[in-house]
This record gives sequence, C-alpha cells and structure tokens, in this order.
Amino acid sequence: MSDDLILFTHPMSRGRIARWMLEEVGQPYDTEILEFGTTIKSPEYQRINPMGKVPAIKHGDVVVTEAAAICAYMADAFPEAGLAPAPADRGSYYRWLLFTAGPLEQSCVTVALGFEVPEDGEGLVGYGTHGRMLETLEGMLSTQEYAAGDQFSAADVYLAAQLQWNMMMTVIDERDAFVDYSRRMHARAACQRAEEIDNELAAKLQAS
Repeated sequence: MSDDLILFTHPMSRGRIARWMLEEVGQPYDTEILEFGTTIKSPEYQRINPMGKVPAIKHGDVVVTEAAAICAYMADAFPEAGLAPAPADRGSYYRWLLFTAGPLEQSCVTVALGFEVPEDGEGLVGYGTHGRMLETLEGMLSTQEYAAGDQFSAADVYLAAQLQWNMMMTVIDERDAFVDYSRRMHARAACQRAEEIDNELAAKLQAS
C-alpha cells in the first residue's frame, strides 16, 4: 500500500492526541485542518469519518478514526518506533489503553455533563463509580512508571492526554500520582513538538 500518511484534525480537539502519536512515530505526514460546523460535516470528509468528528488518519488506503485506535494502529504500523510492547507482553498495555477509552472517558464525560448514576445503576456502567475509577487508576500509576509497566507506549500518549485535559477541566482531582505522571509524559520531545504545532495553528485560526 502507499505510505502516504494524512492527519485530519482541528487544533482544539482530540486531534492533539493523534498529532502527539504521529510525532512519537517520527514518520512524515500531511495535515488537513477541518473547521467545526463546515468542512468537518462535508460529504468529502464524511467519506473518511461518517461521524463528522476528528481525529482521523489515512495511511495509504487504510482509514482509522478514534484517538485510541489511532494510537494503537500507529504503534503497530511502525514497530520500529518501539511504541508497543512485544505481543506476549501487552496485557497491561491493552488493559490501560482500553480502560482510558472506556471507563475513564465515559466517567469523565458523565461528570462533566452533570449526570449522576443512581446507586442501583452502577452495574450498568462500565466504570461503576467515578471515585472507584479514579482509585483504580491511581493505584496503577502509584506502582508502575508507565501504562505498559516499564516501557513508554502508545497507551501513555492516550492516557496522559486524557488525564491532562480532565484535570484542567477539574473533572479529575489533581492527585500526586496523576500530576507526576502527566508532567513526565508531557515533557517528552514529541509531545512538545506536537503542542507547538497545534498551538500555532490554533492561534492562526483565532486570528483569521
């Protein structure tokens, strides 16, 4: 297949997660900026993502949407970047990547929107309670350096991005384990490059 790699994004969106992952991979890529309410809902882009959301990537003929899936796909598509453990060692990697995409994000969105899960409904939601979800995550980050154990991986890109955003939105408490982990991950050179690119794009869009 073609090696052409395209990121469809907006600088003030979850597309920042995908860009960070692309910068970690270190492969050349093109960027298509979509505008909320206009080009993001266009027939052309809906052929890429019928949901009309970003991010999405196109790698040759392969289209991947959803930030967690993009992180996992990129790690597998470019194994030389070392962003996923060996298949036999991926238990913790898969667990925390999907914990973030499932219980963590669902719980945080629920809290941000002001919804309360009744006690007799806790069994119906994947995270049980927001407090239990946070305690579970805190327990992991208090005992291992990275989501995959002792190796930085694509799971850390996704988890650190979600943690930073939700702490900024005051949906997640700034517990020591969360703050320390987020700071370490966001200090990576690839993350700094990605943030500089998206911050510059966001400033240009606001000025136009």
